[in-house]
Amino acid sequence: MSSENQEAQEDELLALSSIYSEDEFKRADTAPGGEIQVCLELPPNFKISVKSNSAANSIVESFEGTLTLLCQHLDDLWEENGGCVVLFAWMQFLKEETLEYLNIKSPYDIQLHNNGTHTLMKTHEKSSHCIATPEEGAVDRRAIQDVQSVSALIKHILNFNENQQKKCFDSKPFLCNICFSEKLGSECTYFKDCSHVYCNSCLRDYFEIQIRDGEVHALNCPEPKCTSVATPAQVKMLVGEQLFSRYDRLLLQSTLDLMSDVVYCPRPSCETPVMQEPGDPMGICTSCQYA
Repeated sequence: MSSENQEAQEDELLALSSIYSEDEFKRADTAPGGEIQVCLELPPNFKISVKSNSAANSIVESFEGTLTLLCQHLDDLWEENGGCVVLFAWMQFLKEETLEYLNIKSPYDIQLHNNGTHTLMKTHEKSSHCIATPEEGAVDRRAIQDVQSVSALIKHILNFNENQQKKCFDSKPFLCNICFSEKLGSECTYFKDCSHVYCNSCLRDYFEIQIRDGEVHALNCPEPKCTSVATPAQVKMLVGEQLFSRYDRLLLQSTLDLMSDVVYCPRPSCETPVMQEPGDPMGICTSCQYA
């Protein structure tokens, strides 16, 4: 490779590092090149469903054929650039034109074989244009799928979706209706059931007072008449280990107190909660065996 080509490649890598975040493009530390992870911007209310499918291998070949066409188009872009630097053109195409090129529309099904080893993706609408499928057997090795299992794929999709939602939330400003300050989502807590948002500082003060007063069932959304309750993970994140331990203990105790078939061992040094059998006048402590 000529020094001119090496210099052009280095300039492109530097440009990509400045244009994209590390989540999308990360330069290698010890070698030339890097790693690209393309995140598509899906239209609003775009729906994806995962379904099991026992169809024949021809379905798998159809999906891998679609990916082969995508690989071929990337090769065409390289040819159009005359063998010059092409990474930016590839990333722009994958980010902005993939959905249209492959005619991917909502609702979008991901269908899997019963053994979960392959996937098929298809839309419910017919394409407005035709894409010629590759000749039989001409599957690009870059298009071969190796999904390990259905559950693993679904878990990966859900985790990715949750991480992307968290990233979007963290970067947006929100007005706290307690202190009336505008703060980034990374400094706020979101109540999933009602979608209300409050800053962590205000919620921390509110929750700490409630826990110290023993009102562990009152850690709800501060919005008037709202019944949404903070999750244990949210409480722990806001109040810290020590107060969370008190919250956890009081919550368990109050729950046991509401159960009519639970009694406490009368020994002051024990006081273990015991489940009493219906119709049995005696209870035996599971900790100290006191009857």
